[in-house]
Amino acid sequence: MRDEKKRACKVCGAALPGPARGRPPVYCSRSCQARAYRRRRQPLPEPGTPPVSAPTDARARQRRRIAEAVWRIAAGQGLDAASMRRIAAEAGVSLRVVQYHFDSKHALLVDALRLLHEENERLARARIPYDMTDPRALLRAVLDEFLPLDEQRAFALRVFTAYYARSLTDPELAAVFLAAEQPLEGLVAAIIGAGQAAGSTAPGIDRAHEADLLVSGAVGLGLDVVHERRSLAGVRKVLEYHLARIFPAGATVSPETAEAAGHGHGHGPPQTGQRPGTGP
Repeated sequence: MRDEKKRACKVCGAALPGPARGRPPVYCSRSCQARAYRRRRQPLPEPGTPPVSAPTDARARQRRRIAEAVWRIAAGQGLDAASMRRIAAEAGVSLRVVQYHFDSKHALLVDALRLLHEENERLARARIPYDMTDPRALLRAVLDEFLPLDEQRAFALRVFTAYYARSLTDPELAAVFLAAEQPLEGLVAAIIGAGQAAGSTAPGIDRAHEADLLVSGAVGLGLDVVHERRSLAGVRKVLEYHLARIFPAGATVSPETAEAAGHGHGHGPPQTGQRPGTGP
């Protein structure tokens, strides 16, 4: 029993095999070895010192720095070029630091994607004025988030495209990248529904079908701009055509109707969701 305890990882406590020769191992993996090294480098707190959030913030900043390196590699060379060593070099940190924060390359890719979605949603919320009293203008602002209107959104489009290509052959990544629900389509349908409730949309349209067409079409058009197959002005003209078809009169919605429509569909401020080409 005593020998078994001695053959446990000093970091996670996992059982260790007996040594074939030489000194017995003390860590079960390089990840645990990196964690132990990091702990030895950190000064011990004074007795009685309450825990502070600074280490957590520092850890979050380091993880963000590594994630940003993944974004740059994905945008410029694709995810196939994003090896752990290449990511560490791009982030300006050692490989051990990357392994300390992420147990595997797959975990790193997933976390980097999650962070990018969070960043896109934060910036989209700041850019889009949520106003259901003018559904056409709101819908135009939402669709603009699919277009490379600035360097930031063009960069994100490239990153999402790299992830999308990888997700075609990586089921685990696809599960993270392609959400089962469709929040973007639902949001667009809710905006169209607000116009329908006020009578400002064309008669006989199906808001769910229109939402599917607008979201998928805007994504594809945005990628065409990135590939320089279409001009940004031409793409916006196409989207304006479809907006005019859905809202032919351009009428506004009363505040009472907008509030009822918004509550009825359960939507708050716009969310970018998990879709290629969404957000900045």
